[in-house]
Amino acid sequence: MNKVICTVCPKGCHLSVDIENNVVSGNLCPRGAAYGIKEVTAPVRTITSTVKIEGAPYRRCPVKTVSDVPRELVPRIMRLLDTVTLKAPVALGDKVFENVLGCGVDVVVTKSMARE
Repeated sequence: MNKVICTVCPKGCHLSVDIENNVVSGNLCPRGAAYGIKEVTAPVRTITSTVKIEGAPYRRCPVKTVSDVPRELVPRIMRLLDTVTLKAPVALGDKVFENVLGCGVDVVVTKSMARE
């Protein structure tokens, strides 16, 4: 039996997930059941972070993955983002990485930044 706190909505249901019998309890909605199964069998995360930028009014530029990535790739992607230095100007949606680490997900800029 796996214990998981659901993050689908603000309620934060405490789920008990029995993968062998495909049973989830503790959820107050069907979305919680689906989340519990997914979190135990194939957990994913959306990454939001910042990278260095030169020539902009700020020293850091916000970035994010356009969709979920496998949880086990998160530390590697974060280390990769730490090596990035963008050059201003950048626009909302500019790709920082396409198909990062071969997982099929892009990392994009989430705030346009002009030159200083």
